[in-house]
Amino acid sequence: MLPSLSPFQFSHTEAALATLLRFDFPADGELSRYFRAHRALGHTDRGAIAENVYAVLRRLRSLEARCRLGAEEAVPAPRSPRRLLLAAHLDAGRNLRELEPLTRATEREWLAAAKGFSVEGLSPAEALDLPDWLHERLLVRFGAEETVALATALNRPAPLDLRVNTLKTNRKTVLEQLRAEGLAAEAGHLSPLAIRIRGDKPALARHPLFTSGAIEVQDEGSQLLGILLDPKRGEMAADFCAGAGGKTLLLGTLMRNTGRLYAFDVSEKRLAKLKPRLQRSGLSNVYPQRLDSEHDVRIKRLAGKLDKVLIDAPCSGLGTLRRNPDLKWRQTPESVTELSQKQARILAAAATLLRPGGCLVYATCSLLTEENDAIVDAFLAAHPGFTEISASTALRKRCDWPESEPRLKLLPHRHGTDGFFAALLEKQGAGTRSATSPE
Repeated sequence: MLPSLSPFQFSHTEAALATLLRFDFPADGELSRYFRAHRALGHTDRGAIAENVYAVLRRLRSLEARCRLGAEEAVPAPRSPRRLLLAAHLDAGRNLRELEPLTRATEREWLAAAKGFSVEGLSPAEALDLPDWLHERLLVRFGAEETVALATALNRPAPLDLRVNTLKTNRKTVLEQLRAEGLAAEAGHLSPLAIRIRGDKPALARHPLFTSGAIEVQDEGSQLLGILLDPKRGEMAADFCAGAGGKTLLLGTLMRNTGRLYAFDVSEKRLAKLKPRLQRSGLSNVYPQRLDSEHDVRIKRLAGKLDKVLIDAPCSGLGTLRRNPDLKWRQTPESVTELSQKQARILAAAATLLRPGGCLVYATCSLLTEENDAIVDAFLAAHPGFTEISASTALRKRCDWPESEPRLKLLPHRHGTDGFFAALLEKQGAGTRSATSPE
């Protein structure tokens, strides 16, 4: 249920939304900046504002259509944050009386007209709150019926998923503690390390389990990427596009804090966010390193030496729309083309790190074929020294994975996770272990 707003909260939500609707920068960063600039806002205020802002971003196209009903102007002012917010509350089922404290006298007539809105007259893309180009590509991949199910799932808020740090505790102990605190915590159904919190999301920043490093926030689907790579004790591995290091921490834990794990990224700012997380985690086998590009000299020095490489490639992020709904309005066909070219270069460069018999996982949080299957297929065609291992076969050895597709394709309406893609590839040559071909 969309949180109701006091007039004070409504005013701040309107102001924050006005900035976000320019789509100059990622919504989460813009919202964080707004909160830092308005420190008088309490935890409850910030939560209500954030949920309302994201509700508008999720349903932007249909809300804009609702706003056009009963508008005084022949051509309504584009994207009025105020009217979009009111429309979002109508969309959530609130009546005119409930909204009266937030409305102006000049808005009552428009609001009454907007109350009678129906999606029946909208195009399929508008009704599903997708840009036309994205709707067309999802139709090609999934068909009409499943596209509706997928878009509906993407327009719902994501649950809170946690990953248990098994260097410090176990899932049973964490579940017992969270439940004793009255939280609706349950074991994840895919990752053996996952816990999902239902209902209200607790403030974790000062929670003892979080500050001690016993838990980290990480989507269950994201956890499966590290489990698929399965780095072992004493191995040399790399998280090639480490970012703030969520998957790096998982890989280090799976290695039981042994061996050597490189956390590569081109952004010093992102790597800086990894440092406090490393301190909490207790890991000492992680070596963060900033790269100038995928052709950095550090890559050349390590060529042919690593056992495992995770490539969570920069992508459109369209599988994470539950958390980052602004991405569907910020990405374009042109940006996807640029990303796919970058992905191909990154995969080719990262693959040079592997020793014969070593394995890599190429992954994205995209829903688009051109960022996923097309990248892997082109790489395999150009690199006959690599073979593909069935991701499903590999996962079934490590967790309760129910499917048999050769590549991992997680979807929110099927699996309850963010959308992820992953393929498992092995470098052939001396020392190659017996590989299981894709099913």
